[in-house]
Amino acid sequence: MTNSISEIAGAELLFLIGTNTTEAHPVIGYKIRQAVRRGAKLIVADPRRIELAEEADYWLRLQPGTDIPLLNGLMHIIIKEELYDKTFVAERTENFEALKKTVEKYPPAYVSRLTGVPVEDLYAVARLYATTDKAMIFYTLGITEHVCGTSNVMSIANLAMLTGHVGRPSTGVNPLRGQNNVQGACDMGALPNVFPGYQRVTDPAVRARFQEAWGVSLPAEVGLMLPEMFDKANAGEIKAMYILGENPVLTDPNSNHIRSGLEKLEFLVVHELFLTETAEYADVVLPAASFAETDGTFTNTERRVQRVRKAIEPLTGKTNWQIIMALSTKMGYPMHYRNTEEIFAEMASLTPSYAGINYSRIDKEGIQWPCPTPDHPGTPYLHAGSFTRGKGLFQAIDHIPPAELPDREYPFLLSTGRILYHYNVTTPYSTGIRSLWSQEYAEVNPDDAARLGVETGSKVKVISRRGEVVTRVQVTDRVPPGVIWMSFHYRETPTNVLTSYAVDPISKTGEYKVCAVKIEKII
Repeated sequence: MTNSISEIAGAELLFLIGTNTTEAHPVIGYKIRQAVRRGAKLIVADPRRIELAEEADYWLRLQPGTDIPLLNGLMHIIIKEELYDKTFVAERTENFEALKKTVEKYPPAYVSRLTGVPVEDLYAVARLYATTDKAMIFYTLGITEHVCGTSNVMSIANLAMLTGHVGRPSTGVNPLRGQNNVQGACDMGALPNVFPGYQRVTDPAVRARFQEAWGVSLPAEVGLMLPEMFDKANAGEIKAMYILGENPVLTDPNSNHIRSGLEKLEFLVVHELFLTETAEYADVVLPAASFAETDGTFTNTERRVQRVRKAIEPLTGKTNWQIIMALSTKMGYPMHYRNTEEIFAEMASLTPSYAGINYSRIDKEGIQWPCPTPDHPGTPYLHAGSFTRGKGLFQAIDHIPPAELPDREYPFLLSTGRILYHYNVTTPYSTGIRSLWSQEYAEVNPDDAARLGVETGSKVKVISRRGEVVTRVQVTDRVPPGVIWMSFHYRETPTNVLTSYAVDPISKTGEYKVCAVKIEKII
């Protein structure tokens, strides 16, 4: 997030696109509701009638996979009507002419045909966003889980820069992270192209610094993203994997491809709390420590670095970092950390944005990075005077359609996401949580349900080109005709057997939000 969560209260306009905030991020969703009830305007862009769509001043029910035309259409209007922030564009950005030339191709009538959003709503939303002083955009996986996910994100940045809606309190672009420490994991280099602090592995000076600190020679090549790993496992080029706290058999797209890759491995280690579907393929299962058995830090979605303190000793005797340290030592690289504070001190010494943070400073309250020095208070909002690269770079982006759309054989579009009662694929292990929402339901529009001859509770088979699952139906107008929606939480109905293996060419994120399916009623 470029802003802080507390800044939601000061926003005059909240623009939600591709985020079902009240279910996927309920605390932030509650704060958005509070702001709206105090008078903030709310725009929701989502194909599904999510809860916040009911409270929105404008609900843009766009066709799945048409976020870029929508955003380009809004910018077309803003530029044509000269509502953009000319001073901000001139002083803090570059490549405006290329953006202008591209969005000229997206007049409202054309955008309306592509997206299904009425022309009058396009004009109203463009004018409202451009002329509001304090406006915050929020997005999540509804933006990133497309073959054009990276381009979607760039388009959102284009819109914010065009109107000067970045670099101020209660004004910015705010991706909401999908898990509690995803931000921290990425900050610490859990990506194949960067070291901690997003320092590129291809930069010789950066690499030299880490080589000196760690006393090893480090590769200059970018590593593999998850889909590439499983492609190479299926091809026999990757022989072994060590999977920590992930269950790709349920969570990754095209599950059959994942299963086949795991079967071809010569050696698989899974480090887990439960014997998951992925762990069943393992040669060795290492017992993980839960959050309640863990010391360390989490970094949340607003970049706040916070202490985590274990409530009990690990039941298996070792924490996760102790297991990793022992493995590393056995494999020839000795590690001798005595506690998590020593690990964090090393992290801070090598990560400029964390350099001013230490355990004593976050003992009572977290600090938001960047925090470059011990006397720095932390940074509640980003890009106040400049962007990381200096000037913000507009990207000229055209519409990129989904990799797979409905056709005669597979006439429905399947989109997936999360429900309030579950968190990824581990909460169904809890009988208490499971009692609240115990099974999968495929949301089907009433018109489609009538044609299929099904009603709420009917059992159906959902089939794609990759696999099939059996589930029950929930008839609802939350989804438009031609679209069905399912979650991915339940091992009994592994929805990702259905999803497409198409990925964004840059991020390698799977296209979970759009694939073609057919529905067969089970008598």
